Amino acid sequence: MIKKLQRAVPALALSVLPLLAIVVPAHAADGKEAFTSTLTISAVRETASLFDGIDRIRAAAESRDGYVRTAFKHWNTGRLPDDGCNTRAEVILEEAVEQPAIAAPGCKLTGGRWFSPYDDTWVTAASGLDVDHLVPLAESWDSK
Repeated sequence: MIKKLQRAVPALALSVLPLLAIVVPAHAADGKEAFTSTLTISAVRETASLFDGIDRIRAAAESRDGYVRTAFKHWNTGRLPDDGCNTRAEVILEEAVEQPAIAAPGCKLTGGRWFSPYDDTWVTAASGLDVDHLVPLAESWDSK
C-alpha cells in the first residue's frame, strides 16, 4: 500500500503541473494592461490509464538506516498535558460508543463501551483495547 501511495502522489502532482502554466494580465502604472512573464512547459501529452502511469514511476529501495525505535516516545501527554490523559487515553475516549468515567489522577477510565468493526466485537473495558499505528513506525521510516 505504501509503495502504491508513493507512486500515486507524484502522479497526481505531475497531472496538476500543466494547470500552473497560466498567463496573468497585470496593470502598468499608466493603466495599460501588460502581461507578466509566464511559465512555459513543453511536454508531450500522452493518454494512459492511472495504473499504467503509476507503474511508470520509479520506486526507490527502502532503507532502515538510522531507525531507532527508542527515538519515538511511546505515548505523549496528549492535547491537554494538564488533564493527565495521554494520547492512548484520548484515542480511546474519542472512539467510545458510550463514554467511560474518567478518574483523576492519571486519567483512569472505567465503564464505557467500544465497538471493534474488525472482529465485530463489543469491548466494555478500556484495558481490553489496543491503540496502535495504522502504519508501523519502522515502515514509515523505511518509506521516507
